[in-house]
Amino acid sequence: MKVVDHVDALETAGRALAAAAAEAGPDAEVPTCPGWRVRDLLRHTSMVHRWATDLVVHARTAYQPGTGETSLDGDELLTYFREGHAGLVAALRAAPESLECWTFLPAPSPLAFWARRQAHETTVHRSDAESALAAGPRPVEPSVAVDGIDELLFQFHGRNRSRVRTTGPRTLRMRATDTGDVWTVRLSATEPPRTERDGRASGPVDTELVGAADRLYLVLWNRLPFDAVTLTGDEEPARVWRETSGVTWS
Repeated sequence: MKVVDHVDALETAGRALAAAAAEAGPDAEVPTCPGWRVRDLLRHTSMVHRWATDLVVHARTAYQPGTGETSLDGDELLTYFREGHAGLVAALRAAPESLECWTFLPAPSPLAFWARRQAHETTVHRSDAESALAAGPRPVEPSVAVDGIDELLFQFHGRNRSRVRTTGPRTLRMRATDTGDVWTVRLSATEPPRTERDGRASGPVDTELVGAADRLYLVLWNRLPFDAVTLTGDEEPARVWRETSGVTWS
Protein backbone atom coordinates (compact mmCIF):
# COMPACT_ATOMS: atom_id res chain seq x y z
CA MET A 1 0.00 0.00 0.00
CA LYS A 2 1.11 3.56 -0.73
CA VAL A 3 1.00 6.47 1.69
CA VAL A 4 -2.18 7.77 0.09
CA ASP A 5 -3.82 4.37 0.54
CA HIS A 6 -2.87 4.26 4.21
CA VAL A 7 -4.23 7.76 4.81
CA ASP A 8 -7.46 6.83 3.03
CA ALA A 9 -7.73 3.73 5.24
CA LEU A 10 -7.09 5.87 8.33
CA GLU A 11 -9.84 8.30 7.30
CA THR A 12 -12.34 5.51 6.64
CA ALA A 13 -11.55 3.67 9.87
CA GLY A 14 -11.79 6.79 12.03
CA ARG A 15 -15.18 7.74 10.65
CA ALA A 16 -16.46 4.20 11.18
CA LEU A 17 -15.05 4.17 14.72
CA ALA A 18 -16.89 7.39 15.53
CA ALA A 19 -20.12 6.07 14.05
CA ALA A 20 -19.92 2.85 16.07
CA ALA A 21 -19.06 4.77 19.24
CA ALA A 22 -22.01 7.11 18.73
CA GLU A 23 -24.36 4.16 18.22
CA ALA A 24 -23.05 2.18 21.20
CA GLY A 25 -22.84 5.11 23.61
CA PRO A 26 -19.93 6.06 25.89
CA ASP A 27 -20.88 3.67 28.70
CA ALA A 28 -21.03 0.55 26.51
CA GLU A 29 -18.52 -2.18 27.34
CA VAL A 30 -15.82 -2.97 24.75
CA PRO A 31 -15.56 -6.79 24.74
CA THR A 32 -12.27 -6.82 22.82
CA CYS A 33 -10.62 -4.58 25.44
CA PRO A 34 -11.60 -6.05 28.82
CA GLY A 35 -12.22 -3.36 31.40
CA TRP A 36 -12.77 -0.62 28.84
CA ARG A 37 -15.93 1.20 27.92
CA VAL A 38 -16.42 3.17 24.74
CA ARG A 39 -15.33 6.41 26.46
CA ASP A 40 -11.98 4.77 27.36
CA LEU A 41 -11.48 3.73 23.75
CA LEU A 42 -12.25 7.23 22.46
CA ARG A 43 -9.98 8.87 25.01
CA HIS A 44 -7.08 6.54 24.20
CA THR A 45 -7.39 6.79 20.42
CA SER A 46 -7.82 10.57 20.59
CA MET A 47 -4.60 10.82 22.58
CA VAL A 48 -2.70 8.66 20.08
CA HIS A 49 -4.00 10.64 17.11
CA ARG A 50 -2.97 13.96 18.64
CA TRP A 51 0.43 12.57 19.66
CA ALA A 52 1.14 11.38 16.11
CA THR A 53 -0.12 14.67 14.66
CA ASP A 54 2.27 16.63 16.84
CA LEU A 55 5.24 14.51 15.76
CA VAL A 56 4.38 14.95 12.07
CA VAL A 57 3.37 18.64 12.08
CA HIS A 58 6.37 19.76 14.15
CA ALA A 59 8.78 17.27 12.53
CA ARG A 60 10.01 16.17 15.95
CA THR A 61 13.14 14.06 15.51
CA ALA A 62 13.20 12.72 19.08
CA TYR A 63 10.57 10.90 21.09
CA GLN A 64 8.01 13.15 22.73
CA PRO A 65 5.52 11.81 25.30
CA GLY A 66 1.85 12.30 24.64
CA THR A 67 -0.10 14.98 26.51
CA GLY A 68 -2.33 12.43 28.20
CA GLU A 69 -5.97 11.52 27.80
CA THR A 70 -8.82 13.99 27.91
CA SER A 71 -11.45 13.84 30.64
CA LEU A 72 -14.23 14.82 28.22
CA ASP A 73 -17.25 12.54 27.97
CA GLY A 74 -20.43 12.11 25.97
CA ASP A 75 -21.00 14.23 22.88
CA GLU A 76 -18.05 16.49 23.72
CA LEU A 77 -15.72 13.48 23.73
CA LEU A 78 -17.05 12.26 20.40
CA THR A 79 -16.50 15.73 18.89
CA TYR A 80 -12.99 15.81 20.36
CA PHE A 81 -12.23 12.43 18.78
CA ARG A 82 -13.54 13.50 15.38
CA GLU A 83 -11.50 16.71 15.46
CA GLY A 84 -8.30 14.90 16.41
CA HIS A 85 -8.81 12.25 13.76
CA ALA A 86 -9.49 14.84 11.06
CA GLY A 87 -6.40 16.76 12.16
CA LEU A 88 -4.22 13.68 11.80
CA VAL A 89 -5.59 12.89 8.35
CA ALA A 90 -4.97 16.49 7.25
CA ALA A 91 -1.44 16.52 8.71
CA LEU A 92 -0.45 13.34 6.89
CA ARG A 93 -1.93 14.58 3.60
CA ALA A 94 -0.07 17.89 3.92
CA ALA A 95 3.28 16.43 5.03
CA PRO A 96 6.11 16.42 2.46
CA GLU A 97 7.62 13.12 1.33
CA SER A 98 10.92 14.42 2.73
CA LEU A 99 9.46 14.63 6.26
CA GLU A 100 12.00 13.78 8.96
CA CYS A 101 10.59 12.85 12.35
CA TRP A 102 10.84 10.22 15.07
CA THR A 103 9.52 6.71 14.39
CA PHE A 104 9.76 3.40 16.23
CA LEU A 105 9.62 0.76 13.48
CA PRO A 106 11.57 0.40 10.22
CA ALA A 107 9.85 2.03 7.22
CA PRO A 108 10.70 3.48 3.80
CA SER A 109 10.25 6.96 5.30
CA PRO A 110 8.83 8.64 8.42
CA LEU A 111 5.75 9.69 6.45
CA ALA A 112 5.21 6.11 5.25
CA PHE A 113 5.63 4.88 8.81
CA TRP A 114 3.10 7.20 10.41
CA ALA A 115 0.51 6.78 7.66
CA ARG A 116 0.71 3.00 7.96
CA ARG A 117 0.88 2.86 11.75
CA GLN A 118 -2.10 5.15 12.25
CA ALA A 119 -4.12 3.36 9.58
CA HIS A 120 -3.81 0.12 11.52
CA GLU A 121 -4.04 1.73 14.96
CA THR A 122 -7.38 3.15 13.92
CA THR A 123 -8.61 0.10 12.00
CA VAL A 124 -8.02 -2.16 15.01
CA HIS A 125 -9.71 0.31 17.35
CA ARG A 126 -12.57 0.66 14.87
CA SER A 127 -13.11 -3.06 15.38
CA ASP A 128 -13.02 -2.49 19.14
CA ALA A 129 -15.77 0.12 18.87
CA GLU A 130 -17.82 -2.18 16.65
CA SER A 131 -17.41 -5.02 19.15
CA ALA A 132 -19.59 -2.94 21.48
CA LEU A 133 -22.47 -3.38 19.00
CA ALA A 134 -24.62 -6.48 18.70
CA ALA A 135 -23.41 -7.16 15.16
CA GLY A 136 -19.75 -7.16 16.18
CA PRO A 137 -16.73 -6.06 14.10
CA ARG A 138 -17.40 -5.43 10.42
CA PRO A 139 -15.08 -6.84 7.72
CA VAL A 140 -11.75 -5.13 7.05
CA GLU A 141 -10.78 -4.39 3.46
CA PRO A 142 -8.60 -7.37 2.34
CA SER A 143 -5.69 -5.21 1.15
CA VAL A 144 -5.68 -3.36 4.48
CA ALA A 145 -5.82 -6.63 6.40
CA VAL A 146 -2.89 -8.15 4.47
CA ASP A 147 -0.81 -5.03 5.01
CA GLY A 148 -1.67 -5.05 8.69
CA ILE A 149 -0.62 -8.67 9.09
CA ASP A 150 2.68 -7.78 7.44
CA GLU A 151 3.18 -4.90 9.87
CA LEU A 152 2.33 -7.03 12.89
CA LEU A 153 4.50 -10.02 11.96
CA PHE A 154 7.50 -8.38 10.33
CA GLN A 155 7.64 -5.13 12.28
CA PHE A 156 6.21 -5.50 15.78
CA HIS A 157 7.09 -9.17 16.28
CA GLY A 158 10.31 -8.98 14.30
CA ARG A 159 11.78 -7.01 17.21
CA ASN A 160 13.73 -8.62 20.04
CA ARG A 161 11.21 -7.15 22.50
CA SER A 162 8.46 -9.43 21.16
CA ARG A 163 7.37 -11.71 24.00
CA VAL A 164 6.15 -14.52 21.74
CA ARG A 165 8.18 -17.60 22.72
CA THR A 166 7.34 -21.30 22.58
CA THR A 167 8.79 -24.14 24.65
CA GLY A 168 10.69 -25.36 21.61
CA PRO A 169 10.88 -24.80 17.84
CA ARG A 170 7.41 -24.44 16.30
CA THR A 171 6.11 -23.29 12.94
CA LEU A 172 2.87 -21.36 12.52
CA ARG A 173 1.40 -20.69 9.08
CA MET A 174 -1.38 -18.27 8.16
CA ARG A 175 -3.13 -18.72 4.83
CA ALA A 176 -5.58 -16.09 3.52
CA THR A 177 -8.23 -17.82 1.44
CA ASP A 178 -9.44 -14.69 -0.35
CA THR A 179 -6.11 -13.07 -1.31
CA GLY A 180 -3.79 -16.08 -1.54
CA ASP A 181 -1.27 -14.55 0.87
CA VAL A 182 0.69 -16.92 3.09
CA TRP A 183 2.88 -16.21 6.12
CA THR A 184 5.07 -18.83 7.79
CA VAL A 185 6.29 -17.88 11.26
CA ARG A 186 9.12 -19.71 12.99
CA LEU A 187 8.82 -19.64 16.77
CA SER A 188 11.33 -20.67 19.41
CA ALA A 189 12.13 -20.44 23.10
CA THR A 190 14.96 -17.93 22.68
CA GLU A 191 14.40 -15.82 19.54
CA PRO A 192 11.60 -13.49 18.42
CA PRO A 193 9.29 -14.81 15.70
CA ARG A 194 10.84 -14.99 12.22
CA THR A 195 8.34 -14.57 9.39
CA GLU A 196 8.58 -15.60 5.73
CA ARG A 197 6.19 -14.73 2.91
CA ASP A 198 5.61 -17.41 0.28
CA GLY A 199 2.29 -17.94 -1.45
CA ARG A 200 3.49 -21.32 -2.68
CA ALA A 201 4.37 -22.59 0.79
CA SER A 202 3.10 -26.14 1.20
CA GLY A 203 5.58 -27.89 3.50
CA PRO A 204 4.55 -29.29 6.87
CA VAL A 205 4.08 -26.93 9.81
CA ASP A 206 3.02 -27.47 13.40
CA THR A 207 -0.01 -25.19 13.22
CA GLU A 208 -1.96 -23.61 10.37
CA LEU A 209 -4.61 -20.89 10.47
CA VAL A 210 -6.80 -20.59 7.39
CA GLY A 211 -9.42 -17.94 6.72
CA ALA A 212 -10.23 -14.68 4.98
CA ALA A 213 -7.53 -12.02 5.34
CA ASP A 214 -9.64 -9.77 7.55
CA ARG A 215 -10.46 -12.65 9.92
CA LEU A 216 -6.77 -13.52 10.20
CA TYR A 217 -5.96 -9.86 10.81
CA LEU A 218 -8.40 -9.54 13.69
CA VAL A 219 -7.46 -12.94 15.13
CA LEU A 220 -3.74 -12.06 15.13
CA TRP A 221 -4.51 -8.70 16.76
CA ASN A 222 -6.51 -10.67 19.37
CA ARG A 223 -9.79 -9.04 18.37
CA LEU A 224 -11.48 -12.29 17.34
CA PRO A 225 -11.17 -15.77 18.87
CA PHE A 226 -9.20 -18.40 17.00
CA ASP A 227 -12.41 -20.21 16.11
CA ALA A 228 -13.11 -17.33 13.68
CA VAL A 229 -10.66 -19.14 11.37
CA THR A 230 -9.82 -22.80 10.81
CA LEU A 231 -7.01 -24.06 13.03
CA THR A 232 -5.29 -27.35 12.31
CA GLY A 233 -2.37 -29.01 14.10
CA ASP A 234 -0.80 -28.21 17.45
CA GLU A 235 -2.79 -25.67 19.48
CA GLU A 236 0.22 -24.51 21.56
CA PRO A 237 1.46 -21.81 19.13
CA ALA A 238 -2.04 -20.34 18.97
CA ARG A 239 -2.32 -20.33 22.77
CA VAL A 240 1.10 -18.72 23.14
CA TRP A 241 0.21 -16.09 20.55
CA ARG A 242 -3.02 -15.24 22.35
CA GLU A 243 -1.25 -14.94 25.71
CA THR A 244 1.93 -13.07 24.72
CA SER A 245 1.51 -11.19 21.44
CA GLY A 246 -0.37 -8.16 22.72
CA VAL A 247 1.00 -4.75 21.63
CA THR A 248 0.36 -2.10 24.26
CA TRP A 249 0.85 1.63 24.65
CA SER A 250 3.91 2.36 26.80
